Amino acid sequence: MNRAVRDPVVAGLAAAAAARAAYVTLTRRPPGGPKAWWRGNHRGEPVTLLEGPAVAAGAIVGVLAQAALAQHRRRAAAMAAAGAGAAAFGGYDDLAGSGDRRGFRGHLGALRHGEVTTGVVKLGGIGVTGLVSAAIAGGPAADIVINAGLVAGGANLLNLFDLRPGRAIKVALAAGVPGAPVTAAPLAAALALLPEDLGERAMLGDAGANALGAMLGAAAGSLPRPARIALLSGIAALTAASEKVSFTKVIERTPALRRLDMLGRRPPADRE
Repeated sequence: MNRAVRDPVVAGLAAAAAARAAYVTLTRRPPGGPKAWWRGNHRGEPVTLLEGPAVAAGAIVGVLAQAALAQHRRRAAAMAAAGAGAAAFGGYDDLAGSGDRRGFRGHLGALRHGEVTTGVVKLGGIGVTGLVSAAIAGGPAADIVINAGLVAGGANLLNLFDLRPGRAIKVALAAGVPGAPVTAAPLAAALALLPEDLGERAMLGDAGANALGAMLGAAAGSLPRPARIALLSGIAALTAASEKVSFTKVIERTPALRRLDMLGRRPPADRE
């Protein structure tokens, strides 16, 4: 098998296997007990957030496996750092956050009044994670700034789609498939747990969505600079739009997007 094909395949298989193994282990013995990880989904039904740490762990294992096979070790290390940092800060927000404040406006508004929310801590932490990941990837100062923005912006943007079963993973696939050799590990880890997500037994939560988005952002660091600037501009525009527009409402009103969003999910008759 051609090495260019073999390495991503091996990375993907390792990531998928590690994600499934991590999920089984975590659900059997959840850190802090099962109740710490249960949340109500969009129907008000309980689901576990343990999918997120499992996806993050699987993606990191896959990236490191690919690094052991290939020569792009610096890029792999940058992706692993992005995933680990984003998962840690996202997990902190999952477990300690109240959900009273949402979006940049909500968290920054609270900060102006002297309230340091878990969301503010997460935003700052993922910003630092982006800088660390970009520094590991290396390059001129301008590239480090752009790449840090892609990691942090990707982490935040994907999390905005984690509002319905499978939606964030579908968005990740649409964004990551064009760069499949580099993004094989995070995408395979997410696909391995997509049935749990679509079946409304688990969800990515901040830990999983932030980690997956951050790793895809780090992977985009391999693109030419003009493409990265355009991508970062698009991420910024969508993030800004999310403060004014509901992505869920846009998807519901667009037939093609709604069909994709419902693919694999419970039938409309079962919906709220």
